[in-house]
Amino acid sequence: MAGKQNEKRHEKRHEKRKSAKSEKSEKSEKPAKQEGPEKAAKGGKAGKRSDGGGDGARPSLRELLRVTPGERPDLRLLDSSGTPGGPAGKAAGLAATALLAQPLASLQERLYAASTAGDRRRVLLVLQGMDTSGKGGTVKHVIGQFNPSGCRIKGFKAPTEEEQSHPFLWRIKQELPLPGEIGIFDRSHYEDVLIARVRELVPRNRVRSRYAQINRFEQALADDGVSVVKVFLHIGHEEQRSRLLARLDNPDKHWKFNLGDIAERSLWPAYQEAYELALERCSTDAAPWYVVPADRKWYRNWAISTLLLEHLEDIDPHYPKGDFDVEECRRQLLEG
Repeated sequence: MAGKQNEKRHEKRHEKRKSAKSEKSEKSEKPAKQEGPEKAAKGGKAGKRSDGGGDGARPSLRELLRVTPGERPDLRLLDSSGTPGGPAGKAAGLAATALLAQPLASLQERLYAASTAGDRRRVLLVLQGMDTSGKGGTVKHVIGQFNPSGCRIKGFKAPTEEEQSHPFLWRIKQELPLPGEIGIFDRSHYEDVLIARVRELVPRNRVRSRYAQINRFEQALADDGVSVVKVFLHIGHEEQRSRLLARLDNPDKHWKFNLGDIAERSLWPAYQEAYELALERCSTDAAPWYVVPADRKWYRNWAISTLLLEHLEDIDPHYPKGDFDVEECRRQLLEG
C-alpha cells in the first residue's frame, strides 16, 4: 500500500509541474501520510501523534511500525519496499537522517552523563532479519552517528561449546549494556526461536517454552531501566536475491558471501513463519517489536534513527549537577 501511495504522490506532483503555479505548489505541498505495515494491511488509519517527547508534532514512528502484542502479522502482506511515515524519496530521506545525528549524539551524551550520578537507564537495540537485510549496514550508518565509547556492539553467531553448556540466555546476559550505554545486538537471543525452530536444533516443545522465558527476561530488563528496541528488518525475497547476486558480482564482496546463504534462502517460508511467531508472542508493552521495511536502505537508516530518537526522548536524560562550589573552584584556578 505504501508503494501505491508513493506512485499516486509522484503522479500528483507531475501534474502540478505542468501548471503555471507548479513551483509555488510544490514548495507548499506536504507529502501524504503513509500507513504503517500493520495499518496498511488492515486498511486502518496512519499512526498517532508522537507520545515520546520532543515537540509533539512529529508522527510517532513507533505507533506506525509497532507489532500489536498478541497479534500475528502476515509478512506477505507487509510491503518490504514501503516507506511508512518516512520522507518523500531518497534525497529527502538522506537529508532527514543527517539532521537526526546531532540530537541523537546530544541525547547519548546526556544519557552517559546521567549514569555517572547513578542513573541506571540505558538502551538496547536488537536487530534481527534475514541475510542481507541490513543488520551490519544499520550498525555502520545509524550507530556510526553515536560516540563509540558509549556503545556496546555484539554480533551473535552460532553458540560456542562453552555457550552451549549454559542456558540459551546466558551468553546474552554477558553482553548487556551498562547504565548510560547504548547496546546493539546484531542477531540476538531470538536466534534460539528462529534457526533453532527452522533447523530443528532442539525439540519443538523447548522452542515453545523459550518465548515465555524471553518475555520474562525482557520484562526484567525494562524493570531495571533498559529501553529495549527490537527491530525486524523486513527484506523482500527478490531484494535478497539481488543483494546476494551483487556480492557475487563484486570480488571485493566475496568475503561477505556464504554458501549457507543459498541453503537458508531455500527455507524462506519456514523462516517467515518463525519470525511471525516470534513477533506475535514476544511483542510486549515492555519490549515491543517494530517491523521496518528494509528494501530501501535510506529508509531503513532513517526509520531506525527515528525509533532510537523517540526512545531517547522518552528517557529524557539530564546532565547531573556538580557537587562543588563553582565560584570557589573558579577563584582557586584564577589565583593559582
